[in-house]
Amino acid sequence: MGLFSLTQELAMDLGTANIIIMHNDKIIVNEPSIIAISNKSNKMVAVGNQAKLMYEKTNKDLRVVRPLRNGVIADFDACEQLMRGLIGMVDTGRRLFSPSLKMVIGVPSGSTEVELRAVRDSAEHAGGREVYMLFEPMAAAIGIGIDVLAPEGNMIVDIGGGTTEIAIISLGGLVSNISVKVAGDDFTADIQEYMGRQHNVKVSERMAERIKINVGAAMTELDEDEAPEDYIVSGPNRITALPMSIPVCYQEIAHCLDRSISKLESAILNSLENTPPELYADILKNGIYLSGGGSMLRGICRRLSDKIGIEFHIANEPLLSVARGTGIALKNVDRFPFLMR
Repeated sequence: MGLFSLTQELAMDLGTANIIIMHNDKIIVNEPSIIAISNKSNKMVAVGNQAKLMYEKTNKDLRVVRPLRNGVIADFDACEQLMRGLIGMVDTGRRLFSPSLKMVIGVPSGSTEVELRAVRDSAEHAGGREVYMLFEPMAAAIGIGIDVLAPEGNMIVDIGGGTTEIAIISLGGLVSNISVKVAGDDFTADIQEYMGRQHNVKVSERMAERIKINVGAAMTELDEDEAPEDYIVSGPNRITALPMSIPVCYQEIAHCLDRSISKLESAILNSLENTPPELYADILKNGIYLSGGGSMLRGICRRLSDKIGIEFHIANEPLLSVARGTGIALKNVDRFPFLMR
């Protein structure tokens, strides 16, 4: 990269929970999709991990927002500032002037025209000159290493933060795609609600997230090597406001997440129901691929395999599948006809 290199290529997974940016096949930014904004000046104070430390701890001069909700841009200005802030973290080296950006961005497959335009506008305002978009399940499939242009059916279930994408891919296109608004954020909300109802303890969104990471499970019976130890949750009593400490076990969390996971099972079965027989035979042979942060929930792979009767495989580094896929797409812009301008 010299002083006069005019284009910089970036691949971005614009997720509800995390934004990952790749450059030259390397992950250079992997930060939470959170931004802290000053209420006085409306300017960005911090983004990513720094903003996450402030989340749910702010004073009246500062607001910390998550601009993406359910895979959709909920706060356009904040999203634009967030993208600008994260792109600013990319070290461009010594340049006389800032380069124009060529970008490929992963977006949810259920996005409407308006939502796609919002992503494109945000990217262009953040410095993107040539912006391509790619549906997340397609990006996840490419990132997992599937040949998406082959005449063969593959099924991807990408459980993200805001949406779960269920897609069947063949010949470089989506044969069917369902975007379900049940994902990691809903699991967190379920835990928050359950702790209040069952234990009378008030927990924050961040605490519910920690419970999910430490003792989250999809089955009440896990193998010994998989079963986590109980997690101690501290917080105020909802009625008396006195401090409480409660041990929480994975069986409780599996029980509390059961309804949300059942919705996912129904959506996957619904998708398979409408699959053409030839593609169904391919899926039966290849199995179904799980990606996204939600696929790291203990026991979810086994539960889905038992319920649906088809083998499920979890991608290597499921959090990074979409980002890797957008990175590969960036290098093959001419070869992949499914990229959207």
